[in-house]
Amino acid sequence: MSFLKNIFSASEENKPVSKVGWRQLTDLGQLNEIIAESADKPVIIFKHSTRCSVSRMVLKQFEIEFDLHEKITPYFLDLLEHRDISNEIASRFVVFHQSPQLIVIKDGNAIFNDSHGSIDAGKLEQFIGLKNS
Repeated sequence: MSFLKNIFSASEENKPVSKVGWRQLTDLGQLNEIIAESADKPVIIFKHSTRCSVSRMVLKQFEIEFDLHEKITPYFLDLLEHRDISNEIASRFVVFHQSPQLIVIKDGNAIFNDSHGSIDAGKLEQFIGLKNS
């Protein structure tokens, strides 16, 4: 079986490392940290379904285009592992659940969200330095 596993799945060593520098969102308490961090600079949450080919394609394209390392803090949420966190994000930030989904948090509020093929790293430029009124 390990022979087939080696052929059909990438090992952890061979998986490409994302240039985004994702922080893994794995605990509900991190949402409080995100709110606090978003007072200094925008935070993004990328909600991803590991079983969805559309989500995988959108994530890959986003990672290629993302180039705001010092200006935006990126968080990554695996929806299948942490559905409770996804539900809390929808409730706390008043956004309808989608997958894949990109949410921009600034000053503790969701100021933008997009999903599926509309997710575009280039759109993030408009949120740098933006303050809510």
